Amino acid sequence: MNSSYLSTLLEQYNVDDPRVVHGRALRTAAADRYLCHHLITNYSKSPDLLPYSSRLFFTQIPSPNVVSWTSLISAHSASPAAIRHFVSMLRHPTLPNSRTLASILRTCAALLCYPFGLSLHALSVKLGLSAEMFTGSALLDFYFKCRSVNDALKLFDEMPERDEVYYSASIVGLASNTRPLEALSVFAEMRKGGIGSTMYSISGALKAASEMATLEQCGIIHAHSVITGFYQNVVVASALIDGYGKSGLSSEARRVFDENLQIMNIVGWNSMMSGYAQQGDIRSVTELFHMMEGRGLVPDEYTFLAILSACNNSVNSVEDIEQWIARMKSMYGLEPRVEHYNCLISAMARAGRLEDAHNLTTSMPFEPDAAVWRSLLVACRHQRDADKIKMIVKRLLELNPSDDSAYIIASNALSSAGKWDEVAALRRRMKDRQVRKEVGQSWVETQGKVHVFLAGDWRHSRRGEIYARLDELMAAIKQLGYDPVFDEAHHHESVDEEERKEKLLHHSEKLAAAFGLLEGVTPPGKVLRIVKNLRICRDCHQVFKYLSIAVGREIIVRDVNRYHRFSDGACTCRDFW
Repeated sequence: MNSSYLSTLLEQYNVDDPRVVHGRALRTAAADRYLCHHLITNYSKSPDLLPYSSRLFFTQIPSPNVVSWTSLISAHSASPAAIRHFVSMLRHPTLPNSRTLASILRTCAALLCYPFGLSLHALSVKLGLSAEMFTGSALLDFYFKCRSVNDALKLFDEMPERDEVYYSASIVGLASNTRPLEALSVFAEMRKGGIGSTMYSISGALKAASEMATLEQCGIIHAHSVITGFYQNVVVASALIDGYGKSGLSSEARRVFDENLQIMNIVGWNSMMSGYAQQGDIRSVTELFHMMEGRGLVPDEYTFLAILSACNNSVNSVEDIEQWIARMKSMYGLEPRVEHYNCLISAMARAGRLEDAHNLTTSMPFEPDAAVWRSLLVACRHQRDADKIKMIVKRLLELNPSDDSAYIIASNALSSAGKWDEVAALRRRMKDRQVRKEVGQSWVETQGKVHVFLAGDWRHSRRGEIYARLDELMAAIKQLGYDPVFDEAHHHESVDEEERKEKLLHHSEKLAAAFGLLEGVTPPGKVLRIVKNLRICRDCHQVFKYLSIAVGREIIVRDVNRYHRFSDGACTCRDFW
């Protein structure tokens, strides 16, 4: 059977069901290799029909070639069966082509089958196929999905010619592996080299920008998406909404949302609602929810997570969260997951209902994860309940003995309660297990450039000015009544007070603020935006409240937990985070 005859069959009969074409071909005795390839591919799109059909058609091929084997392997993509068929092909023997390797590499990426993927890379080099477009991009995707980022970057650097497919795979891979600065750097290199953009490279760059909450980068990529014609692509538009939302500019996110309303799917709606939720804007979240219902869209578990997060970040109404969970179950048949329960547990703990929160933690239909226990731990720190602190720390470290954040939060919580012996024991345990605290970083974006600071950082070209400005600012807030909060400095009671003050003074977020308040960095009156990769400490939180008075401007700090909006000496988190 030639391809024109098969095309005629497909035009005459309903191709949504491959059995129609199959039956017609059998009646005309027209079952050749080409048709079998086509039927294997089409049956693979019908999961209920796949198990018996693809192998059946393959056995009917008199002399299967590499295309035959590739069709069979692709039909079982993301299944161990694909690997079995690939091995059978090699034993046949038939050598793979670039499409075969691309298909089996996608399977290895989906199954996280790292050793077999390494063997495939070696085979692709031996066959001279590693630089082929299909193989090369699949290899990049494999390494990134297996979290082998350095191997992926090495492969990318060794590519003799890099096109938009390679760049897209690298940008998305870096962004997905929490390497946002590198992802943005590769995106900038792609544009500088005149390589065309794709919806994947643009959305990947936006994902990186949103992770760093870099507002100016979002704006630059936004303009690029308009120029390249991708602005009205639903994937790019949703990524833009997420980027602006995570940068704290919900008004700009809403503008993108409204301009692309006709193409928005549930992902875009949820992104917009999540942006409002981070700001604790429950009114806007519920307004969007009712709009969604009015348009006939069915909310999913992420929709309700945005609503519950908004409640938790705003009025902290336990009753409201309970009502939304009940609505989620009764009206939409959605079972709450551990993330939904965590919102309720956090709200209960924040309202002082620590016993209720603990009871819910142990009775909910899930094993509580680390996020749930951390919510309780923060509440115990506020109430200085040393017994519960020790119990929760035990549970956290049972989940992950190398969880650096558990040690740090627990150490701070116990030091707040004056339990120095327990603090010392925790530190010894941390040292014995060789647990290293994640390095705190804070950054400020200005004029399209991101300035990153570590604690006690002297690497910046304007370091002299930064430290001098910090001294000025600290002197100004002391006049307003600021006193250092020592219980969050990692210390023992024997540590010299001056040393403790020095460590507190040079936290990364304070240095970022001092830089942002230098002349010519952030225009007067403009909101100062700082992002931190860890939780903001209580002393820095206190400093920013006083700074908002001293410099007469709004300061926004996005830490790993939430947004803190400082204005006139107060923070939107109401000192609980």
